[in-house]
Amino acid sequence: MLSQNRPVDLSLNAGTLSGSTGVTRLQVESTVPKRFRVAFLILVTGASLAVLAGCHRPPSADVVASVNGKDLMRAEMDRNYQASLGDAPQKISPEEADIRRLTILHQMIADEILEQRAARLNLAASDEDVNAKLTEVKAPYTQEEFDAQLKQRNLTLDDFKRTIRRSLTKDKLINKEIESRINITDAEISTYYTAHKAEFNLIEPQYHLAQIVVTGTPSQQAGNLQNNKASNDADAKKKIQVLHNRLESGEEFGAVAMNFSEDPNTASNGGDMGFVAESSLKSDPQVYDAINKLKPGQFTDIMPLIGPGNRALGYAIYRLLSRDPAGQRELNDPRVQQAIHTTMHNNRVQLLENAYFEKLQNEAKIQNYLADQILKQGAQ
Repeated sequence: MLSQNRPVDLSLNAGTLSGSTGVTRLQVESTVPKRFRVAFLILVTGASLAVLAGCHRPPSADVVASVNGKDLMRAEMDRNYQASLGDAPQKISPEEADIRRLTILHQMIADEILEQRAARLNLAASDEDVNAKLTEVKAPYTQEEFDAQLKQRNLTLDDFKRTIRRSLTKDKLINKEIESRINITDAEISTYYTAHKAEFNLIEPQYHLAQIVVTGTPSQQAGNLQNNKASNDADAKKKIQVLHNRLESGEEFGAVAMNFSEDPNTASNGGDMGFVAESSLKSDPQVYDAINKLKPGQFTDIMPLIGPGNRALGYAIYRLLSRDPAGQRELNDPRVQQAIHTTMHNNRVQLLENAYFEKLQNEAKIQNYLADQILKQGAQ
């Protein structure tokens, strides 16, 4: 992978569509966007303390938690738990299994809090929104291939459409409650530049790049079909070729990257990698040679994606956005202004979203019956 030298970080955390809760194989991760994870940990702690403060009896054995009176079902938690184990589950202890189930349930609780808030504001994604996104996600596949992808991830089409609806609904909620309230002024940009001017003094040539990445490793997120995650090398080769063909037919690079690239750190930003120093780019001579032949706006052929120790990770397509010589970048440079605006905006979004989610979970009435049960068992 190319290392990146970014005077200003342009990347956004990618919000992925995942099956039901989006559970990793080796480490369970939240489907709440990465920007929510700090506040999500507060939710987990708060829910645990609520259990310690008093035990609550579930309405039935089929219910593992409730959020503002809405029951969360054991069947959904169990389905997500099985999906989190992957195709060849490792043997784990009962304690490790319970930790995984608790984490999955916390994710379900967090999702439910956000969905209830969106419903109150009439921000739920429409059927038209869901169908349009589904068409977009299915684009690289034949119907048979898409059905096989669903089967491999233990998803029905209805499961996947619910996942799409949840993700689009969250985006609408954040756009309404957070994004629309942020305004970065010219004065703030100028102040930021003055404080960080040295960061815009490039000591060597910089390449502003974007990328589309496809890996052959199995998906780390259970049921994940967002970006049509390739699950093996043959699948990866086929997918990257389809994407390259789409680029050659005239599709916009950023849109293809946003919808199909598998790199979570750049996909949501249209594949934008920011500025990569020439010395870093030269660490992969094959990629450096290919990029050096490009004019701004052009993209490479399919390139092997190499990780530490020359380990093959998958495939990539790189686009050259600009090639900048060494030297000081001034505030009147539109690229400098845009980079500062993006950084300030992203930082403010992350802060406000964490605070917003903390507020929502503080207002929610949460009963975690599974945690109650585990605590009772541990006390015996």
